[in-house]
Formats: sequence, C-alpha cells, structure tokens
Amino acid sequence: MSRFLLVMPPLAGHVNPAAGIAAELAARGHEVAWTGTETVLEPLLGPRARVFGTGTRAFRALGGHGLASVRSLWEGFVVPYAKFTMKPLDAVVREYRPDVLLVDQYTPAGALLAHRHGLPWASFAPGAMELGRPYRALPKVEAWMTGLLRGLWQRARLPEDEYTDPRFSLHLVVATSGRALLGPGLPELPQHALVGPVLTERPADPAFPWERLDPARRTVLVTMGTLSDAVGADFLDRTVRALARYGEGLQAVVAASAGALPAALPDTVVQVERAPILELLSKGALDAVLCHGGMNTVGEALAHGVPLLLAPIRNDQPFVAQRVAEAGAGLRVPFTRATPETIAERLRRVLDDPSHRAAAQLIRRELLAGGGAVTAADRLEALAPGAAPSPSH
Repeated sequence: MSRFLLVMPPLAGHVNPAAGIAAELAARGHEVAWTGTETVLEPLLGPRARVFGTGTRAFRALGGHGLASVRSLWEGFVVPYAKFTMKPLDAVVREYRPDVLLVDQYTPAGALLAHRHGLPWASFAPGAMELGRPYRALPKVEAWMTGLLRGLWQRARLPEDEYTDPRFSLHLVVATSGRALLGPGLPELPQHALVGPVLTERPADPAFPWERLDPARRTVLVTMGTLSDAVGADFLDRTVRALARYGEGLQAVVAASAGALPAALPDTVVQVERAPILELLSKGALDAVLCHGGMNTVGEALAHGVPLLLAPIRNDQPFVAQRVAEAGAGLRVPFTRATPETIAERLRRVLDDPSHRAAAQLIRRELLAGGGAVTAADRLEALAPGAAPSPSH
C-alpha cells in the first residue's frame, strides 16, 4: 500500500475527475488524502474523504476574455493561491508523509513542495490551456508566465539551478483528454498519459424530472459552467429565445439558477440547478450539448459520441472549442455576440448534419482508448517507491 496526496484547487471541474482517480487508487488498497480549500473540497468529496485543509480565502473573481482572462486567472488566482497555500501545504506533507503527490496544474505550490521534500509527483491536467501550449506563438506571454512561476520557485527557496516548470512533472503528466482535443503542438513524451475523461459512476439524482422529457423529441443539454457569472444570464436569455425559434421537435435541459433565466420559459425547456450530465449521456437521452467549452463537459459528451455547440467564455475554452470545430464534432458561436437566430441556426446544423455525430464517434473511440481512471492509477502506482500494481491490473 502507498500513500497518495492529491493537491487540488477549489474548482469543481478539477476536483470531480480527480475524485474518480482517487476512488480507483483506494479500490486497489492505497491510502488517499486530499489537500486544499476544505470548504470546497469537503462538500464535493463527501464525509469519507480525508481532507487536510489549507484554509479559506476569497480570491479575485475570474473575468475578461482572451489574454485578459489569462492575466485574470494567473494574477487573480494561480499565483496568490500558491502563495497562500505554500506554508500549510508544507505542514501537510510533513504530517501525512505521502509517497506520491498528484498536483493540479493550477496549484503549483504542490509541485514546489514535492521538490523541497524530494518526493515523486505527477501533474494533473484536467484542462487544455497549459498542456496544449496555445500561446506558444506569443513568446512574450509564455515568458510572462515563466516569470511568475520562477517567482514562486524563488519564494519557496528552491535552488535556482534546479528550476523546472511546476506545471509539468518530469515523472508523469496525467491529462483527462486526448490528442484530438489538444492539438498538434503537443510533443510525444513518455511521461504524458492522455487517459481521456474519467467517467466514474456518480450517484443518481432522484430530483431530476425525467418525466418531463418527451422521448419523441430531440434533447439538448445547455450548461455554461461555473464561470458564466452575470454575463451568462444574457447568453442564456438568447439561448432560450433560440430554443423557442427551433420549434416543437426539440426540448432542452438547461442547467442554471432560475434567476439567470427568463421568468417565462417554454414548456419544452426544463430548468434545473445542476444536471446529471453523465446519467443523461449514459442513458442516451441527449442529442447535442450546448456548453462553454470546458474540457470536462466536452470530454464527457464526446466520450459518448454526442456532438456539441460551443460558446467559449475564457481561459482554455476557446482553444478547446476550436479543436472540436476543426475535428468536425461540433460548431461554435461567439458567447457575447451570438444572436438567437445564429444560435438556433447552428444548433440545427449540429443536430441535422450527421457528419458532426460521426466525428464525435471517432473522437469517442480515441478518448475511451485512454483508459480513464484505470490507466491513471496504473501510472501513479508506478511512481510509488517499491509499490507493486494490483494483480487485477
């Protein structure tokens, strides 16, 4: 048995896929613990998870588009969160004494502490922005990122001549994606494990109104993620109007708070606070997904062969949306400018043109071949000193 410590940011889209990997490790008899913002991790992971809290602090809200969103992410979250958690993370490592760390790319302090204590560690890449290097054509942007990371390295008082990028472990990089979604710029490296989406079974949602879904109609899921803030209400309003234009042959499940939607919704629109995405997909209840381009939602949809209409907001979402469109597995619309007419027209094309579903099916095979949580656990086990893989794998 080995001890694994998962260092995660307070972001559900990063914690959820890591939870599937943690469950696989635990099923093999390993000890697994988590560290990060306990007020976020504990509700997501449940009472059985062992969580070492690093304290709670409000960080600047992520905002902007394009390069402005990158600056907001790094200066408003990644760097200050690393500074805030550095000391408590060091105490966690000393107390728990892990054999291996799995460190999210947005929590570089975990990598710095692994270096300090001489522990093997793996990077966890649930998104595409860092792994795919979409800014390699903008050397000033990459140099700015490197400067911020070197500043954290110096803050941790690590030897300057031993510097390595804390986003990329030289031992192992676990990515819940596939090459089709990461682009041609990703090098072929033995430490890269493109495991695809982690499709670990989640508890059924007894409150979901399945009785409202008409099997005679095509169904689209609309979910804009946790980053769609106040601006998202306007996009959702335009989307509801687009759905009304589509006609009676379509119904939609919209995952959003009631306050973000128009007061009067068509009968063909089902509003829920949170949609059981994997349950809807596994039951074959969805014909398309309209989303923001977050890697988790995109990966889960494509892992079930469901095409997408994408309205990217910020961070790696435009990059992911572009890859999906280039692969033919969907279309994209501008988040801030798309009219109801445009949304309706492109949604109709995603649903009616069989080439989009065919492309999604091709990507599905690639993503599932990655092996998900099983492959991730295999690779993580190999990092543990003296750890033997489970006989069942």
